[in-house]
Amino acid sequence: MAATRFALIIFAASLFLMLPDCCSGSFIGICYGRNADDLPTPDKVAQLVQLHKIKYVRIYDSNIQVLKAFANTPVELMVGVPNSDLLSLSQFQSNADTWLRNSILPYYPATKITYITVGAEVTESPNNASMFVVPAMTNVLTALKKVGLHKKIRVSSTHSLGVLSRSFPPSAGAFNSSHAYFLKPMLEFLAENQSPFMIDMYPYYAYRDSPKKVPLDYALFEASSEVIDPNTGLLYTSMFDAQIDAIYFALTALNFRTIKIMVTETGWPSKGSPKETAATPDNAQRYNANLIRHVINNTGTPAKPGQELDVYIFSLFNENRKPGLESERNWGLFYPDQTSVYNLDFTGRGAVDMTTSANITRSNGTTWCIASSKASQMDLQNAVDWACGPGNVDCTAIQPSQPCYEPDNLVSHASYAFNSYYQQNGASDVACSFGGTGVKVDKDPSYDNCIYMRAGGNNKTVTGNTTAMSSTSSTAHKGSSSLIYGFVLVTSLSILLNIQRY
Repeated sequence: MAATRFALIIFAASLFLMLPDCCSGSFIGICYGRNADDLPTPDKVAQLVQLHKIKYVRIYDSNIQVLKAFANTPVELMVGVPNSDLLSLSQFQSNADTWLRNSILPYYPATKITYITVGAEVTESPNNASMFVVPAMTNVLTALKKVGLHKKIRVSSTHSLGVLSRSFPPSAGAFNSSHAYFLKPMLEFLAENQSPFMIDMYPYYAYRDSPKKVPLDYALFEASSEVIDPNTGLLYTSMFDAQIDAIYFALTALNFRTIKIMVTETGWPSKGSPKETAATPDNAQRYNANLIRHVINNTGTPAKPGQELDVYIFSLFNENRKPGLESERNWGLFYPDQTSVYNLDFTGRGAVDMTTSANITRSNGTTWCIASSKASQMDLQNAVDWACGPGNVDCTAIQPSQPCYEPDNLVSHASYAFNSYYQQNGASDVACSFGGTGVKVDKDPSYDNCIYMRAGGNNKTVTGNTTAMSSTSSTAHKGSSSLIYGFVLVTSLSILLNIQRY
């Protein structure tokens, strides 16, 4: 009997450890480009990303500050090897070993690195480095094998849609023969190592360059009529799906049917030059909101219905140092001050988290914003960190010995911080979202000497020795999320042990 019980415990523990995989599906990530001189520090970026429940981030190098900022967070990073390093990594295995030892191993696994992209859109770069891509990928993989990480960190390379010579109709999709000398061995590498084919694709450019041929609603996932592929009879209502299927058919034509596709860049600019009339906040919001719903729902494409497809939106911030037309500097979802360029919900449910004052709808009655008791400890902590940091809330009152410190629990502290941000930003619905962890109430949550701010009211809270207090958030609750995992495990064990009674 004891042996049976022990076996059940082991089974329950293994089941618990497998839970993330069993619930996996398509995900939305974001590209964190840093070609700007006014961006927030990486640690503030890490807080912002977690506040908006973004769990997947692509960076274009292996910047030390960025890797450290995401340590001990649930965020998974895609790290890049710049094109300028391809020659070095392709020439000698020792160079790849050194790069891995210096750029990845000191930060892994505290920082969850899951992909390494070796080169980015090499066929589009002025100095074509495509001949070095596969040798560099091979050397990086060998370096990972030496330390036993080749199954945990996948190696690939990103491409522009220019690798295709034909993309319409989708069934005629074909790779450009001029790239065959490096594409074929690269596809063999991907198939052998179960790595995805990574593509950067932008329906925006197709519309901008051919507005008479490409309907705007077709580029925005909102086509009212369907485009028919004459060879397959498949019906398309979005250019995004048509471009993805063109890649599937191009892979199939070369007999690479098992390689999955990952979209490592896509998006829509919110501002452009006078001739870029489609670059507006409204169109950017529509494209990205429709994209997120499309991906999260595991819709797939007409040729691959239900097929898992992971997508990274470009980009986290507007980047003021990017050259080219005005649109190149306005792909961001956030301004450098961390306010939203437009409303967007990364869960695909339609609500928004934070917004700029231009989008605020004022509340007519007196309301307050408090933390949801149903929110997870991790989500609440991330939200408090953001509110008391980038959100510019004075959190002195929830520090030890101050009037709102007791009761000393995260829900209470979060409620005070949430309400302060809410009142300071127009008392709007969106200013109380906090990723779904905020709740509006019409009953004043003030108690004793802890006075919650209200619009136009008496907002003074009696404080004690404020000179000794910092206005940053309390970190006393950061370990509590482990209790949730323990509860899940104990619950799983309980269920399994109860089963044997019957």
